Order: sequence, then structure tokens, then C-alpha cells
Amino acid sequence: MHRVQRAIIMAAGTGKRLRPITADVPKPLISINGRRIIDTIIQGLHDNNIYDIYIVVGYLKEKFQELKKDYSGLHFIDNPYYDCANNISSLYVARDFIENAIILDGDQIIYNSDILKPDFEKSGYNAVWTDGLTKEWLLQVQNGRVVSCSRNGGKKGWQLYSISRWTSNDGKRLRKHIVVAFNNNLLHNLYWDDVVMFCYFEQYDLGIMPMNIDDVKEIDNLCELVEIDAHYEKYLGTKLHKMEKLD
Repeated sequence: MHRVQRAIIMAAGTGKRLRPITADVPKPLISINGRRIIDTIIQGLHDNNIYDIYIVVGYLKEKFQELKKDYSGLHFIDNPYYDCANNISSLYVARDFIENAIILDGDQIIYNSDILKPDFEKSGYNAVWTDGLTKEWLLQVQNGRVVSCSRNGGKKGWQLYSISRWTSNDGKRLRKHIVVAFNNNLLHNLYWDDVVMFCYFEQYDLGIMPMNIDDVKEIDNLCELVEIDAHYEKYLGTKLHKMEKLD
């Protein structure tokens, strides 16, 4: 078994699909039913005795300083490429901390902290089994090993979520691959997960961490936010929201 020693939270993005709310507040700091999204992540990590936490910031980065009032042991990493590159740039700036790490997107609401447990057998992602059709990345698993990934989704497979763990060896490997992609100017059009699942898939022996669909919620747009917290219904139909729907 391997054990997570640190966490990397990706929180540099602009949260464009939640405009106008994110005009003044970074998406991870949005309060939902009285609690900030990132609080559910940090508390979930603390519940699993993971206190060495690196938060990659970019958009409205100064806003994250308020977290220091509530938590100790947080480290902030500035991503100067956040507004001109995909999220591979965030892992690039955090590349020295990938070994024995759990990596999470900062815009996920964690409802069950057990899904962040530190002990794991193989590098890989949290995933939820789905029989129905999904447009999300879908994994096929045989004998505990991920054998393929569909970027276009499908049916009957394990839907990938943005929570992953990396052994020391795989962390070194991932660091090297991220640097190569960055230096080849691929950062503008790649998710960092592309590097693992498609660019260098054969070089990783990946497993999954099964979980239930109600354990975590990814907020992708304003309508999904309103479904959880009706307080934000007033933003539907605003000028910025209409502009986003046209993008």
C-alpha cells in the first residue's frame, strides 16, 4: 500500500461558466448553503490526516489569503499562466509536489470525506460506475487495472472524477511528462489528465478508487449551482450569464 503525504488543490481557473458570481469571487470560494466549496475539500483532507496542502491560485489569487484565518499548513503556488493555458499549467507550477500526492480540482463539493482516504494500492482516479450514457471521460477496468479511457464518454464504465493519487514513482514520471508537454508548448490545449490518459498511457499502471455518485458534486454551470442553493437563482438571466451561454 502507498500513502498520501500531501494534497494539491487546483484553484487557478476563472470559473467562466459561473459568471456573474465569479466576477468578484473565485469559484472555489463560492459559498453554497453557508459553506465555501473549498472548505469541504480542506476539511475532507483534514479528516484523513492530510494537512500538507498546496493550493494553486491564479484568478483573483489575493482572495484566497482569507483561508489563512481558518487553516494552518496551507501553501499557495502562483500560476501566472492561468488565463492563457489549460490546467496543465497548474500542475506544471506544482510539479515538485506530485509524488505521494492526492490532486483535486478546487470546485468540487465533497460530501463524504472517506473518498479522500490516504491509503491506496495504485496511482489513479476516483471513479463512479455508470450503466447509462455519459459524456464525461469513461474508464474501462479489468482485474483492477484501467485498460482504456474514452474522452467522449459512453455507457457501462467508470466515470472519471478529478480526484487522483500518485505514488512516488508515478509522481516522478508524471512530473517529467508534464515538463515535456509544457516545454513543447502543448499547455494551451491540454488538460493535465490528457498527459496520463492519452499521451503516455502505456507508461502508467493505473487503478481506480470507487465511490458513489452522491459522494461528490462538480458544479459546472449556474443552473447546477441553483439546483443546490436557490439563493443564486437571482443571477439567472443576467447579462453576464446570457453572454456565457453564447460562448
